[in-house]
Amino acid sequence: MKNLLGLVILGFILSSSIALAQPSLIVIFPQTNYQTSAEKIFFLGTAPPDGQVLINSKPITRSKAGHFSPSFPLQLGENLFTVRHDNQELQIKVTRLTTSPELPQGLGFAKDSLTPAADIARLPGELICFSALAKLPQGVAPPKANVSVKLANQTIALLPQLQQAQLPSNLAILTGQNQPYAQSGVGNYQGCTTVAAAADLGQPQFQLTLNDKTITQLGSGKIQILSRAELPVAEIMADAGVARTGPNSDYSRLTPLPKGTRATVTGREGEWLRLDYGAWINSKETRILPGAIEPQTIIRSVGYRQLPGATEIVFPLQVPVPVSVQQSEQAIALTLYNTTAQTDIIRLDDDPLISRLDWQQEAPGQVKYTFNLKKAQQWGYKLRYDGTTLVLALRHPPQIANTKRKPLANFKIVLDPGHGGKETGASGPTGYLEKDVNLVVSKLLRDELVKRGATVVMTREDDRELSLVERQAIISQEEPAIAISIHHNSLPDDGDAEKIKGFAAFWYQPQAHNLSIFLQNYVVKKLGRPSYGVFWDNLALTRPTAAPSVLLELGFMSNPDEFEQIVNPEVQKKTANAIAQGITEWFKSVR
Repeated sequence: MKNLLGLVILGFILSSSIALAQPSLIVIFPQTNYQTSAEKIFFLGTAPPDGQVLINSKPITRSKAGHFSPSFPLQLGENLFTVRHDNQELQIKVTRLTTSPELPQGLGFAKDSLTPAADIARLPGELICFSALAKLPQGVAPPKANVSVKLANQTIALLPQLQQAQLPSNLAILTGQNQPYAQSGVGNYQGCTTVAAAADLGQPQFQLTLNDKTITQLGSGKIQILSRAELPVAEIMADAGVARTGPNSDYSRLTPLPKGTRATVTGREGEWLRLDYGAWINSKETRILPGAIEPQTIIRSVGYRQLPGATEIVFPLQVPVPVSVQQSEQAIALTLYNTTAQTDIIRLDDDPLISRLDWQQEAPGQVKYTFNLKKAQQWGYKLRYDGTTLVLALRHPPQIANTKRKPLANFKIVLDPGHGGKETGASGPTGYLEKDVNLVVSKLLRDELVKRGATVVMTREDDRELSLVERQAIISQEEPAIAISIHHNSLPDDGDAEKIKGFAAFWYQPQAHNLSIFLQNYVVKKLGRPSYGVFWDNLALTRPTAAPSVLLELGFMSNPDEFEQIVNPEVQKKTANAIAQGITEWFKSVR
């Protein structure tokens, strides 16, 4: 007993020493020497609830547990903040970076303002456009300066542009600040030209002249005009080539191109290729086929086969061509590009999913097939090439169990606890990590779903790092009835962390829209939670097509009051129960 008592006393002393050594005032975000371009920033942290926390001598509001996340404006350059609680003090430096272009001291062009900035290739007769930001002496109006570009034997005048609104980033929608803002167009010059014949034109030379003084500078991108008779042909090497609306990853995604797809390259910008049907793709996902001719195909018969759980539509083609898929209310449409129809007959028996197939040659080289469906809810599809044959697999609705005790008995559900390992996700004011609470709630949700009879597949069951591609592959391989990714939210630097909170649902494929709306409304009402909203969002865990896939943000780690609910074990159980019951009710609603 004496030895045990001694160990207890020693343990108390050690734990007390550790507790005393740990600072009671914590600022999780921002860390000192943090850099941002935002006009304001929030401070996320905690301190014992007694006493006041002062930031630059200003008392701040805190939650009952002592957490805080006030916002402060930032001036350009260094901003020094002193955070104080009782006799503890933290110094934090935040640097606000300018978003304005870097200008030279005298007459000249702003740094990195000359475009095209990368090597480009265009077709004969296609517009080639140039732009430059010119630094002029104070008081000099743009029309008094002369800006031009020399390209081979051409001289292209660049004219001053009027004031143009600047667009915020996509993340601005998360803070409600997604409004365009004015930025002076003074010194912004643009102009275009065309070149009629194939040629390697080299680098354009930009020239700025004012008061008999001339500045010249070579553009960084070379310009090539392609020969229409010798256009290269690219083949997609990735399992699902990422097609986009423009030549970088900021542009919106289009339907992924199945491996083996071939298309003519009609333009290039840096490492991005423009394909003949208008989409852009990174060259790293392709290979050039030497000597290949422009991919064109006819299509005659369209095949049909009914499999357990899916209907496959088979399109025999001469060559794998680009495709796109569009989902709408009770229909799914497939468009084949570089394709001409010679179709006179199609077989389609009575099908559990499809009520009728319509097709039309929408434009030269563009055939559209529309599958009219018997019910509005769609359950997933897969698209692949078997050689030169395109196969579209449409999943049948899952069978609803006729039992009150096990209403999810016939359903497989993939649960994805967001983040893990080095990917920690957001942090709460105490430093508690999103990856950990995601796993806790996901396991509680798994248990609730299993009670209702569901088969649940977890993408991770411990603190391991799992790539987004690996998570997507699990959904594709398992082919669940639905997939749910569990997350907890935070905000961009300029978000109002003290006020913004609530439950949110995110979807991308139209087949997941109804599920996201239903769960959002159900959980918010069931738990009396604030609603942050429902968002269409291009996220890795909302993009899978094999099943309706929804990402749920259960609350904000960055909101002091909501964080206290997020880490409350009883609230976690209630949240898991509400989501599980919402899923159950949704399946009933889409019978």
